[in-house]
Amino acid sequence: MTVTTTAQAPTTGLGTMVQLAYEGGWFSLCERSLLVPGRGVAALLPDGRQVAVFTDRAGRAYAIDNRDPFTGAYVLSRGLLGSADGRPFVASPLLKQRFDLATGACLDDDEVSVEAFELREA
Repeated sequence: MTVTTTAQAPTTGLGTMVQLAYEGGWFSLCERSLLVPGRGVAALLPDGRQVAVFTDRAGRAYAIDNRDPFTGAYVLSRGLLGSADGRPFVASPLLKQRFDLATGACLDDDEVSVEAFELREA
């Protein structure tokens, strides 16, 4: 399905927007300057899904599904960031499973993953 228009997050004129690939278009999540390195934030998509958005200490932004597949709770945005073998991950704040921020793969269970989303700055 191709989206010709998307809802836009409000802008305060501080700088570039972080946008998520969404239904054939781009959905504006927030201004880049509002993301704090090492911390996550949850964002609500127009279809009601939640994404967890992170910026690592190197300045790279990532977005994955906010739902922890082990508990069903929408908490991954509150997890702790780290890296394993050079792969950035977030550890769930509940049961501590680690999810690769680039791919969504669970580093502790090969059969489990969360959706990872493409981001850009505009």
